[in-house]
Amino acid sequence: MSTPEGTPEATAVLVLNGPNLGRLGRRQPEIYGHTTHDELAAACVRWGAELGLAVEVRQTNHEGELLDWLNAAADDAVPVVLNAAAWTHYSLALYDACAQLEAPLVEVHISEPKQRPETFRHTSYVEPHAATTISGQGVDGYRQALEFIAASLAH
Repeated sequence: MSTPEGTPEATAVLVLNGPNLGRLGRRQPEIYGHTTHDELAAACVRWGAELGLAVEVRQTNHEGELLDWLNAAADDAVPVVLNAAAWTHYSLALYDACAQLEAPLVEVHISEPKQRPETFRHTSYVEPHAATTISGQGVDGYRQALEFIAASLAH
């Protein structure tokens, strides 16, 4: 499909962020850095545009809302970059929602959960369904995730 100008239409990609990520820049900056969620969202849109992707960034503290977004992504075959935050480590509903995604799913974490002292963070219910997981790269992990999706869609 092309736009009226004859350039290819950008592929839609969802960047979905879970609980407490709206507090980026304020919550534990020694772990998550000083970039705010608004700054992260703007960077994701910019990085996506550079890759030919139409990125929409969403954040929620409500698990059911995230599940609805994942269900819609599954229905529409939309690629997803997902930082499910704490839900990563215990949500079987999240596991089931991710299982139905057929377009690329990339799991992202700003910190490296498997290196954190809390052992509950060492389990991911997203990872079994993700094409790849990018952890411990700070907010740059989102850029890497979008690059992975762009490369996956090019093949």
